Amino acid sequence: MLTFLFSAVFCATYLSPSISHVKGRDFTEQEMSHYRDRIKAMFYHAYNSYLENAYPYDELRPLTCDGQDTWGSFSLTLIDALDTLLILGNHTEFQRVATLLQDTVDFDTDVNASVFETNIRVVGGLLSAHLLSKRAGMEVEEGWPCSGPLLRMAEDAARRLLPAFQTPTGMPYGTVNLLRGVNPSETPVTCTAGVGTFILEFSSLSRLTGDPVFENVARKALRALWRTRSDIGLVGNHIDVITSKWVAQDAGIGAGVDSYFEYLVKGAIMLQDEELLAMFHEFDKSITNYPKFDVWLLWVQMHKGTVSMPVFQSLEAFWPGLQSLTGDISSATKTFHNYYSVWRQFGGLPEFYSIPQGYTVDKREGYPLRPELIESAMYLYKATGDPTFMQLGRDAVESIDKISRVNCGFATVSVSELHFKTSLETILRLKPAQSLNMLIFLFLPKVKDVRDHKLDNRMESFFLAETIKYLYLLFDPENFLHNTGTEFELGGLQGDCILSAGGYVFNTEAHPLDPAALHCCSRHHSERRELQDILISLSEPLRPATDQSEETPGAGGSQESIALKPGERRKARVLSCPTQPFSAKLAAMGQVFSDDS
Repeated sequence: MLTFLFSAVFCATYLSPSISHVKGRDFTEQEMSHYRDRIKAMFYHAYNSYLENAYPYDELRPLTCDGQDTWGSFSLTLIDALDTLLILGNHTEFQRVATLLQDTVDFDTDVNASVFETNIRVVGGLLSAHLLSKRAGMEVEEGWPCSGPLLRMAEDAARRLLPAFQTPTGMPYGTVNLLRGVNPSETPVTCTAGVGTFILEFSSLSRLTGDPVFENVARKALRALWRTRSDIGLVGNHIDVITSKWVAQDAGIGAGVDSYFEYLVKGAIMLQDEELLAMFHEFDKSITNYPKFDVWLLWVQMHKGTVSMPVFQSLEAFWPGLQSLTGDISSATKTFHNYYSVWRQFGGLPEFYSIPQGYTVDKREGYPLRPELIESAMYLYKATGDPTFMQLGRDAVESIDKISRVNCGFATVSVSELHFKTSLETILRLKPAQSLNMLIFLFLPKVKDVRDHKLDNRMESFFLAETIKYLYLLFDPENFLHNTGTEFELGGLQGDCILSAGGYVFNTEAHPLDPAALHCCSRHHSERRELQDILISLSEPLRPATDQSEETPGAGGSQESIALKPGERRKARVLSCPTQPFSAKLAAMGQVFSDDS
């Protein structure tokens, strides 16, 4: 048997053409439908297992068929999975769960919660569900999307995070008690992503509700973090939010930093914000100059640029998708294929992969069913139509369904154990040295481990929020989230806002947000404020004209704007329709084009 396998590997690797960058064959509609059905079945196996065994706890423990609270006792998996239900076409269950959450979830509780996780999972999930509720067939309030029960829940949750931002720098603490605020003994050290991953959710809240406090604190935190970058333009991994001093000075794009860069790009797109895009481009230049080595992005010392950790982390696999959003398809494709080669080596992405050794890092071999490489595949397939990216989706479905499925859902696996179920087809794709090493590893030293796989007793909520969602969207190009403007619905107080016409922006937990809704409500709130100002000014008593050179004490020179000359009539201010000039207004196929494109 071993002789046959070694011979097969030799023939496949030396006599067959390389497939690493060759465009694969197109998937037929029948094949795509097959995988959509497979992905739906995976979702409902996990979702029903949670409902039957874990609800109302946050997450399912799939090996013991029970539940646990992980991020605050919010029935988190339900919140995270709600918009996925609609994307899969299940309007009835969306309506049931949205109503259930309104009746059962209470944030007025004495619990310590992660500011970062509560924002991306709870606030982001509720915002997305609110914006999708009309499409799901729910009865919405007059004036939707500028009001609604799910929006009020998101606002309630976010408002309980605000005490964390009350620091000298404006950068938030990492943990807050939802009832009592920040614990006096709370550590001031938090990760970079924990500072810079709020602009999508908080600006959405401000523009939907009319309360600027959320967007203001998110922008203040972003600008404070921007001012701490090193002389070579890099940021570290952990920072003291009181002193702005860097505690961990490793600079990279992976764990602890990743979504900071993601939100600069997505915030620029969603808000049409040149400042955020300029920040990202400056970081991108520094990342290209220092952490990048060949086709890898390493971890370096933020002040010197010297390599500190020559590893690839699975969380870094979001980067090709982000590159595609900025229009850098060539670099994105190269980076993706590099990461995909690691997937093919193991049948999943290990949490840490040693680049010099070409192997997993001890005790960091786990694969908790993360979505990042699948997310990048979705963006790149949408941008290029290259079926190679769909092949990753196929591989992910096969790996996860065969290796991670248990009676009660899907369980995190150890990538070191993943080898034993890796198919011969996967082995044949590897380079000769990799193939030989894998075969030796598979069949010689650890044969009895094949009969005793170990799985971790956890199914994170992001499996249903992100992994399944991105997989399904990859195989469903006609999904409403891929809408290019051919379909829309009307909303707003006057019913004149065009909504759901496409251009959705995913937060880092894959919750889609509709930029059109933000513009609709911010326009409404802006015009309402202008009208209030007009009414207030009209209600003020007119003052006689005075010598403009004599300034009334305490008036700050304001009488010039309200005083009328004898016989002159007061004119009402003209209501304005805000415009948003921006150099990257055009978006197509997952790309944003600037003026010099």
